[in-house]
Amino acid sequence: MSLYEHVVISRPDISPTQVEEIVENISKKVQNMGGSVEGAEYWGLRNLAYRMKKNRKAHYNLLKINAEASVIHEIERQHRINEDILRYMSIRVEEFSEDQSPIMKKREERKRRDKDRG
Repeated sequence: MSLYEHVVISRPDISPTQVEEIVENISKKVQNMGGSVEGAEYWGLRNLAYRMKKNRKAHYNLLKINAEASVIHEIERQHRINEDILRYMSIRVEEFSEDQSPIMKKREERKRRDKDRG
């Protein structure tokens, strides 16, 4: 099996609970097909670098998936059908980083700075 980092960008007008449901459905599909989700991070509602389907913001999620390539192809096929998902990207990696993603590190640094000021 191979390791993949899978980023999902979903529409901004859906609620965070609906975003969680999307991630849970992806996790269930991966597990049903013989893979596993090693970790998931919700990066929040973020500004886009450019408009996608008339949207300026989107919900970002990162999933760390351990599965065969056919599982990733099936998940991507289902993403193309789902209207709530604006974009997705899967990248094969040699190993998962034990550290948090740079997005989450930056968020925590910002929280610490705000806490120190207040």
